[in-house]
Amino acid sequence: MATLQDVQTWRGMKAVDPSGDKIGTIEDIYLDRASGEPEWAAVKTGLFGSNVSFVPIEGATPGNNELKLNYTKDQIKDAPNVDADGALSTEEEQRLYSHYGRSDYDTWSGEDRTEGLGLADDREGRFSRDRDVDVETTGRGTVGHDTSGPTTDEAMTRSEEELRVGKESREAGRARLRKYVVTENVETTVPVQREEVRIEREPITEGNIDNAMDGPAISEEEHEVVLHEEQPVVEKRAVPKERVRLDKETVTEQETVEGEVRKERIEAEGDVRGTGNVRDDDRL
Repeated sequence: MATLQDVQTWRGMKAVDPSGDKIGTIEDIYLDRASGEPEWAAVKTGLFGSNVSFVPIEGATPGNNELKLNYTKDQIKDAPNVDADGALSTEEEQRLYSHYGRSDYDTWSGEDRTEGLGLADDREGRFSRDRDVDVETTGRGTVGHDTSGPTTDEAMTRSEEELRVGKESREAGRARLRKYVVTENVETTVPVQREEVRIEREPITEGNIDNAMDGPAISEEEHEVVLHEEQPVVEKRAVPKERVRLDKETVTEQETVEGEVRKERIEAEGDVRGTGNVRDDDRL
């Protein structure tokens, strides 16, 4: 069982489930008011830590700036919605215990007692962080529910919610190079040569009379001439033309994030001496 001294450093730790999956960040620790022992962890979940889920501390083990809880990520995120307002009501605790499969709440009387502290005293005052304990022991001061009680001084603390915007990297798409083959017709002109028969006649002269008279005077005769021509020959070969690759570049854009925040206002009521009636511009 974790002690008060143990949990002093747990706030702000990363919360993980038994398999090591990140759940969120430990926002606060809730105590058993009867025994003063830590009982619940309030874990901020969601993209910007906008949700708070309550998880039993039983079986949790700290280490390496993280707290390993004894319940799965899905079970914790599916837990009933409970406001982290400093105390858990009987109904809220019963729903949480039922969700986490624990039945020991069946023995509770369900009787709520504030005892002047403004706290729900469930099962003899369980699960309140706003209890009368030493600040140096718990690491957290009192909240001030009752101006006449022992848990406050003469002043009030005014708080405001602030937006905390974070960033996370996620996969937006994928690009790939794919090479495929297409067929197209290519037309080009190639000069070709061919031989043709041409008849040449020459008169009988003293220079060729001997060749002309060689052979019988009257006879049949034929001569054959072989003709040649050029024809286009097509040959294909692969030739590298260019290289193509994928590259990435980072582009910065401005995106606007908005959300609702709550602010506390303090005003005086009744007989406030020296100030008169409180006007709207007197409010903090």
